[in-house]
Amino acid sequence: MTELTPTATFDPTTPRIMSDFNTLGDALDYAAQGIKGLNFHDMRGNLSQVYTFAQLRDDAVKMAYRLVNDGVKPGDRIALVAETGSDFAALFFGCVYAGAWPVPLPLPTSFGGKESYIDQLSVQLQSCDPVKLFYPQEISEMAGQAADKCKVDGVDWTQFLDYNADVTILPTATTEDICYLQYSSGSTRFPHGVAVTHKALLNNLSAHSHGMELVDNDRCVSWLPWYHDMGLVGCFLSIVANQVSTDYMKTEDFARRPLAWLDMISRADGTVISYSPTFGYDICARRISSQTDVASRFDLSNWRLAGNGADMIRPDVMQNFVDAFSDAGFAASAFLPSYGLAEATLAVSIMPPAEGIVVELVAETDLSGGDSSDDKPTRYRSIVNCGKAVKDMKIEARDDMGNLVPDKMIGRIWCSGPSIMDSYFRDPEATAACLVDGWLDTGDMGYLSDGYVYIVGRAKDMIIINGKNHWPQDIEWAVEQLPGFKSGDIAAFAITTEGGEETPAVLVQCRTSDDKERGILRETIKEKVRSITGMQCVVELVPPRTLPRTSSGKLSRAKARNLYLSGEIQPYMVAA
Repeated sequence: MTELTPTATFDPTTPRIMSDFNTLGDALDYAAQGIKGLNFHDMRGNLSQVYTFAQLRDDAVKMAYRLVNDGVKPGDRIALVAETGSDFAALFFGCVYAGAWPVPLPLPTSFGGKESYIDQLSVQLQSCDPVKLFYPQEISEMAGQAADKCKVDGVDWTQFLDYNADVTILPTATTEDICYLQYSSGSTRFPHGVAVTHKALLNNLSAHSHGMELVDNDRCVSWLPWYHDMGLVGCFLSIVANQVSTDYMKTEDFARRPLAWLDMISRADGTVISYSPTFGYDICARRISSQTDVASRFDLSNWRLAGNGADMIRPDVMQNFVDAFSDAGFAASAFLPSYGLAEATLAVSIMPPAEGIVVELVAETDLSGGDSSDDKPTRYRSIVNCGKAVKDMKIEARDDMGNLVPDKMIGRIWCSGPSIMDSYFRDPEATAACLVDGWLDTGDMGYLSDGYVYIVGRAKDMIIINGKNHWPQDIEWAVEQLPGFKSGDIAAFAITTEGGEETPAVLVQCRTSDDKERGILRETIKEKVRSITGMQCVVELVPPRTLPRTSSGKLSRAKARNLYLSGEIQPYMVAA
């Protein structure tokens, strides 16, 4: 068997162009002239398929011919279950060449069941109203049921290779045309399809490549899912538009063997750019034993940019990762905090390279809107600096009336620039609610300091009791410090008691079956929350793997609250 050779990191024949194209199709046309491309790895991190940009373009054009010959017209939506691999890549760009709008949708996850996945797909299909749904053969039963339910033409993508691929005329895209629809990770019950133009996409890809100070010897390594904006835009479309060879492992393979991600980085040629949410770094640090000689297995000295994004960045987790892997050559200065969202295409702010994790301590009274004049000891929370606005982007912090607030004062984060979304697809009311005079209300709370942005949490997650704000992250993080818990085990939110009072509720995934131990645990958690909030709370212990996640694997507090209040989450009974 011939040993596979990964695509080149450096290409002396084709100068890098940082996303300076009119359309995404133009970007692939250019990338295909070089020798770089996509490299797919198995769950052990071993190379299993090499797929050059030239091969991708050739396959994508043939896919476009099949789509057009099958009656697909410009502006039609084509839903694609986003499995990391060459099939999805070719179909995505095939839609682009055909003038259709690709709509990446999630794969089934380890949490939830068959019916839950069919329901999620159905809701998103109804929202984007596609003419086709493509899916991998392995999930044909579930995806096919969702397609039938929504009266959409469901196609196993291997079968699509038998369709008519005769050469035909393809439409010519313009920079103002919609390129794709992106569903944000929380878009399940009430989905919002973010419509992104070619112009917005390429502007953002240029902005974040300049923000990362991309160099000729850079190579990307990624396990991020292609149905999430950071995976799709940052680690797939960007690598085409900026001509970066990339090594991929599937998200589900990372979940099984997270350290294979670090093995791939160790073997990568050149300097590595690799992104992860906080929980990715956390799981790696937890998996490695303190007795393991990390230097003998890993060489992370080539990891130039270790991006952090997609959720709240926890400095304690980042420090644990440094402690675990510094002997393998990992430098803390490689951390690259950033902030973004699908409605801005992706990147809003990026930390200048080599500045690493910078933390400010913010008084709890500033976060909660409380009175700092009493005699109680001041409690502080560590807030991570998420960098400066990317090229062409403006960021402001505003109060509830829309007025600018001064530096270091917490407000609602707004942003404006050429990469802001066109709209939410077929939802003018939701669009008007967050887009005002070219400015996007991100829904996040934070503050600015000397041009840097600090994010403190989602406005909709805030727990407001007796006029005081409490951030659920503070409660969750505090409980996670107790023995036996890990990130994602706790969900905090507000509920109304039978007496009509608002109170914090804390759902905790519990792994002990002993009633006495559960009772002690409840009281310990209550005391911990009381020390943070000064209030009594409701503590409910629930079975492991109960708390719902978004499609990108993040905790969904809103869904946890809804499931709890509806009785679908059943806590363990309190022993008499």
